[in-house]
Amino acid sequence: MMLEKFAVRSLLAGVAMTALLATPALAVTPADTLVEGFAIDDIISMDPGEAFELSTAEVTGNTYDLLVRLDLSDTSKVKGDLAESWTVSDDGLTYTFKLKPGMKFASGNPITAGDVAYSFERAIKLDKSPAFIINQFGISGDNVTEKAKAVDDTTFQFVVDKAYAPSFVLNCLSATVASVVDSKLVKEHVAAVTPSADYKWDNDFGNAWLKTGYAGSGPYKLREWRANEAVVLERNDNYNGEKAKLARVIYRNMKESSAQRLALEAGDIDVARNLEPNDLDAIAKNADLTTTSAPKGTVYYISLNQKNPNLAKPEVRQAFKYLVDYDALSTTILKGIGEIHQSFLPKGDLGAIDDNPFKLDVAKAKELLAKAGLPNGFKVTMDVRTGQPTTGMAESIQQTLGQAGIQLEIIPGDGKQTLTKYRARNHDIYIGNWGQDYFDPNSNAQTFASNPDNSDAAKIKTLAWRNAWDIPDLTKETEAALLEKDSGKRADMYKDLQQKILDTSPFVIIHQQLEVAGLRKNLKDFKLGPSFDTNFVWPVSKQ
Repeated sequence: MMLEKFAVRSLLAGVAMTALLATPALAVTPADTLVEGFAIDDIISMDPGEAFELSTAEVTGNTYDLLVRLDLSDTSKVKGDLAESWTVSDDGLTYTFKLKPGMKFASGNPITAGDVAYSFERAIKLDKSPAFIINQFGISGDNVTEKAKAVDDTTFQFVVDKAYAPSFVLNCLSATVASVVDSKLVKEHVAAVTPSADYKWDNDFGNAWLKTGYAGSGPYKLREWRANEAVVLERNDNYNGEKAKLARVIYRNMKESSAQRLALEAGDIDVARNLEPNDLDAIAKNADLTTTSAPKGTVYYISLNQKNPNLAKPEVRQAFKYLVDYDALSTTILKGIGEIHQSFLPKGDLGAIDDNPFKLDVAKAKELLAKAGLPNGFKVTMDVRTGQPTTGMAESIQQTLGQAGIQLEIIPGDGKQTLTKYRARNHDIYIGNWGQDYFDPNSNAQTFASNPDNSDAAKIKTLAWRNAWDIPDLTKETEAALLEKDSGKRADMYKDLQQKILDTSPFVIIHQQLEVAGLRKNLKDFKLGPSFDTNFVWPVSKQ
């Protein structure tokens, strides 16, 4: 529920927040409070129907409930959250969810199927960034009240436009955009809107209020967000599951790895979340501290624009895959923060393979270049977003390409510059990362292995499109995998797609991100999840 701005010292029950946020801070964090150093400057809104940033996803994952949630014991499956059970109609179009009885929001209001329906309606009609996850099932502002509706107080029905694989539908419903909001509370805070050509509804569905407010039912409730300073969560005693172990969680905005390490060593924070390899090594050597890591659904890659006639040669595409020193990268700038992984599906996804067939082999690359009619190499440019690990990776690749006669010019830029050029297909080579929009193999397959329209005027602009890779057959295979109901067969289809991408694509996929954290040894049950909305803090306690 929305709580007025409050005196911070009362929130901390006598421990001044200003002391926790200042530098230097307290030498020991409160026994009932988890304090994390975390770069949270990406947060722009706390509304789950709008937010699509990594830090916000973690907050939402700990403060809102969903119909279903990713099963961390087997990430190829989901398990019920608010839903006690669900069924799929024989034609594969209608999903019916039965809610658990007697549940309440943090406000004390009962959780009903009407709240679920309203949550879907507002997300679709707001039409913010994450709405496409639900839109892709044929849901629009005009039909959402019929396609996502309450049958009664405990029954919610969701109707899709095609007989998709149930695993695909359920995985999408585990995304934060499907978070269930307290409709009674939100409706008390809606603002009137004058309909226009761009927005035809007469209210904002509480969006202005929910940017900083809270209307959830998760283990923690949002107490305060101070932009670029802190996020404060407080235990929700109305939570329907096992109650959070600690009374509150504070995320302190700390961008620099070295600052986080020093604060952790001093006891000013309990967890450091954005550590670079050198600081991670220092923490690992400290007897009072420990480290943890988890692979995330983000892969780093370089891509070759097929509009460049040299890069469009199949032999050149393959030569590039033998001109990356994967082993050297893994022991230097990627040490502890990345794991060599050459397939587009990250580990943990349904059908993910772990084949890494490529290694640095300059002689083989030269053979391939000669076969392509380029025995002396050629000149080419790479757009690089300034910062690590991309800058270090680009410099390493520049050196190994040179060994085969390819002269690489690195063009540095900020994120806006490099992405704008990349999205317009005006690059030669681009180095960057791609993270899953939702925890399902389609999220990555659709962008790496599908390109429905390769024209410059295309409406669907996947990574394959950005690199002008025209692949009608692979596009059909990607679409077919969405309709395969048998999970085993669906997994096999994605395995086949990955092998084809490995062999033929303009993508040189290098590694999968490892999220790391340093922590004080008195913490118990702190774990990083496979996605940014599954870093759950409610099981954490202090010894």
